[in-house]
Amino acid sequence: MLTEELASRLARVALANIVREYPRHIQHLTSSPQEELNERALHPAFYGSYDWHSAVHMHWLLMRVLRLYPVSRNAPPISDALDAHLTPAAVAKELEYFKGSAGRTFERPYGWAWLLALQSEALAAKAHWSRALAPLASELAQCFAGYVAASPYPIRAGTHGNTAFACVLALDYARVASDTALEFEIRKAARRWYERDRDAPIAYEPSLDDFLSPSLVEALLMSRVMEVGEFDRWLERFAPAGFGALAEPPTVQDHADPKQSHLDGLSLTRAWCLSRLGDEASAGRLVDATLPHVVDGDYAGTHWLASFVALALGERP
Repeated sequence: MLTEELASRLARVALANIVREYPRHIQHLTSSPQEELNERALHPAFYGSYDWHSAVHMHWLLMRVLRLYPVSRNAPPISDALDAHLTPAAVAKELEYFKGSAGRTFERPYGWAWLLALQSEALAAKAHWSRALAPLASELAQCFAGYVAASPYPIRAGTHGNTAFACVLALDYARVASDTALEFEIRKAARRWYERDRDAPIAYEPSLDDFLSPSLVEALLMSRVMEVGEFDRWLERFAPAGFGALAEPPTVQDHADPKQSHLDGLSLTRAWCLSRLGDEASAGRLVDATLPHVVDGDYAGTHWLASFVALALGERP
């Protein structure tokens, strides 16, 4: 569970990150030499935390901490930060970007899914920021539904493109926001992509820069779109030997390397999946192995890992 002490430590990391403009990894499709390229001008809500998606899920972390511990000593600075960043004007500028030529595939599907997760958390908290986020969330929910409906194949990578991970976050949003159209498309796509899968290649995991387990996130998604008995039968075919091989922390030789640090995230997302699939003991061991590198490590990891700790530890205070 996410204790108040740990939540406070994670929140302090997030509060520093969301206003840290540099270093910044820029992903932008330019169409002319006259374009505005300043990141803070293009993304006034999500300009910090190294890249756009990390900024979004650091805001998600702050929203979750505030929901779980609304009277903690960190609550006032969190509220002030969210007030400063999630204004209607700032979110409108973000929406303008997605409606422009550069925004069609920008952060698809990973960043889209995290924005929907942020709005899901705001709605769950009945927070006033949900009103400012609503136009952007609505736009990306429609884009997400269209994306999965038009995709004949999933993306099975262990990195940002993975469709199963994005669909889990988007499905959680769809249920909180009562977006039945989005839920319908995710359910349909999940069955089209994964229903006939057999014998997941668990022994081939992980790749060096994985922060997701393709097998575990697929199983988690299918657990969310199938009834219990149907899922149990599917899982027997998909992972006949179980997921025990994925319950051990991966080897990380250089936590400061931007790609190898993904493996710290892999421990946390494995924990998230295993916990939601009912294996709390393995999840706890994976989280414990990674926590030392989350708050006090190199910025290669600290710009994003704190939010994955909160994801792994769930929604209970």
